[in-house]
Amino acid sequence: MNTESVVEFLGNVPLLQKLPSSSLKKIAQVVVLKRYGKGEYVIREEQAWDGCYFIFSGEAQVSGPDEDENRSEFLLKQYDYFGHGISAHVHSADIIATSELTCLVLPRDHCRLLQTNSIWQSDQEVDKCSLVERILHLDPLELNIFRGITLPDAPIFGKVFGGQFMGQALAAASKTVDFRKIVHSFHSYFLLVGDIDIPIIYQVHRIRDGNNFATRRVDAIQKGNIIFILMASFQKEQQGFDHQESAMPSAPDPDTLLSLEELRERRITDPQLPRSYRNKVATANFIPWPIEIRFCEPSNSTNQTKSPPRLRYWFRAKGKLSDDQTLHRCVVAFASDLIFASISLNPHRRKGLRSAALSLDHAMWFHRPLRADDWLLFVIVSPTAHMTRGFVTGEMFNRKGELVVSLTQEALLREARPPKPSVTSKL
Repeated sequence: MNTESVVEFLGNVPLLQKLPSSSLKKIAQVVVLKRYGKGEYVIREEQAWDGCYFIFSGEAQVSGPDEDENRSEFLLKQYDYFGHGISAHVHSADIIATSELTCLVLPRDHCRLLQTNSIWQSDQEVDKCSLVERILHLDPLELNIFRGITLPDAPIFGKVFGGQFMGQALAAASKTVDFRKIVHSFHSYFLLVGDIDIPIIYQVHRIRDGNNFATRRVDAIQKGNIIFILMASFQKEQQGFDHQESAMPSAPDPDTLLSLEELRERRITDPQLPRSYRNKVATANFIPWPIEIRFCEPSNSTNQTKSPPRLRYWFRAKGKLSDDQTLHRCVVAFASDLIFASISLNPHRRKGLRSAALSLDHAMWFHRPLRADDWLLFVIVSPTAHMTRGFVTGEMFNRKGELVVSLTQEALLREARPPKPSVTSKL
């Protein structure tokens, strides 16, 4: 049996899907193939624990004292496993092959590979990863349940940032599929505002697993309520047709443009801007984002200056990311919501305008492999806004001009109502 077929099999074992892809490749190199005939004992009760078994083909039965029980509950089939998580040093039941049986056994000395500090990297502590990688880290609670938190230095806007919901939910979904199947699209809905002070539970529903595609639904839950939903589709890499009609617009080289931090310093000292605005920028609580952004057309306009409903900027993750393509797509999903729906407000800005924006839904299509720690050009246009909804579309290009992502979002846009004056007694 070659390593490639072993890796393919291990990628479909639910227990292993939460691990970094690098861990699965290491496991594939050390597992041992064992075969058993029908009726043969695989392990016996009280037998010394020698590792974790994964059923490659055939079936086995867990032997119990009560033979009148529903034995289908104790039937083990392909992708099932046993021997994992044994706290004692012996097995607690007999397991007997009910057909010709083939198992891959991860020897006891290598079972540490089943435990990793990060869902993205097997050899690095979470706190040593880049900030955006730490934001997208999840704690697996069960096979289909993960827990995420809002870090103190993560982007927040008085509530859980929408990009965090998308990135973490997409990470949770990705950790329940074969790692060779990569997300190619997702659609999400924001239902309720998220609380930054309590964890978010992500429950994954395995809708479908096919040979080349898989579908997942993720519910984000706080205080017993579903506050965000994501549907994602995953595909195994295949050769096919290739064309690109969209052309990347001309844009300055990102290395020649100012960062957000540099723009902020310039705005504080720019005499062409109102003093009240400069003071507001200077005194605002500024927390650097984990995503570096450089606008293609920096200007001295404020957020109360009317402008066309379009924007272009380069962005990339700060720090070096691991090579996991799934992580890079989760990071791009996270970054896509930083400056997107607000472009619908550009033609309506005016002095004294106070507005409120809430994301309603967000969809993305990943066309080609990408790296989120290399510059990507984000081209945004808002074709329309009507009633209380603004609609934006976007395209992302790599530096070679390849279209890597298309996306859309609709948001609730409202003019903030002034607070009602308090009623005082005339007595």
